[in-house]
Amino acid sequence: MGLQLAIIGSGTPVPSGERFGSAYLLGVGAEWLLFDCGPATTYKLARLGIRATAIDHLFFTHHHFDHDVDYPCFLLSRWDLSVGGERVLAVYGPAPTERLTRRLIDRRGGAFAHDWIARIGHPLSVNAYVERGGSLPRRPPRVRARDIVAGTVIEGDGWRVTTARADHVQPWLDSIAYRVDTADGSVVITGDTAPCPEVAALARGADTLVMQCLDLQERMPAVTAGAMAGTSDAGRMAAAAGVRRLVLVHQRTSLDEPGGPDAAVADVRSVYAGEVHFSRELDRLDLG
Repeated sequence: MGLQLAIIGSGTPVPSGERFGSAYLLGVGAEWLLFDCGPATTYKLARLGIRATAIDHLFFTHHHFDHDVDYPCFLLSRWDLSVGGERVLAVYGPAPTERLTRRLIDRRGGAFAHDWIARIGHPLSVNAYVERGGSLPRRPPRVRARDIVAGTVIEGDGWRVTTARADHVQPWLDSIAYRVDTADGSVVITGDTAPCPEVAALARGADTLVMQCLDLQERMPAVTAGAMAGTSDAGRMAAAAGVRRLVLVHQRTSLDEPGGPDAAVADVRSVYAGEVHFSRELDRLDLG
């Protein structure tokens, strides 16, 4: 499928009819890589015709709820739709990725262990599993979660992920930006970040920068600008990195008002000469 980007969630913690939370899906060859798992990610994936079982790699930028609250739904849906032959789900992110995973599905004390234990045990669920092609005995959910830090490198089939520190709400939560390099191009997903040299260096020479753009720069109060990026911030980061394409994500609902998208793009283009895409949820972009 070449290199594709699907905007699953492009909002903030404030829900609207247009957007809510963050999640981005990158198609690399025959694989899908999911970045963040914000509100209703599993449902939005289904709206694009993509089943949770098609995704074997999940990367968290940080653990604010608008980036991870659908994680239990994704885990359980992926497992419940399985027939037993799927690969173990690999999950990466800053702490507490490992602890969060244990607290969701571990047999002893996992918040949703009661669900999968019942589905393994009761004939109703076992029969449904067999009818869709599953082989007995049915196994518990299998997840390989790993806490990572900036500088971690992760290799896959035809892709390489490198990481850098993103400047958001430290020291309360760590944040990580990701760069994916493939034979068809390179994509950087910043997560939530203020402009910072680490993310600029990670993005240098990339083809596509998927960058938070919370609001028009003139509407960014000082405390917000110290932890997030506005329109001019995103444009300057893209220009400094020399990227070919800038994809604006994580917008406030105010930018969906009449004239908002045009104003945001115009603000960015005042400092950046490359291609600009103002994201809406369920957008699909061919990056090849």
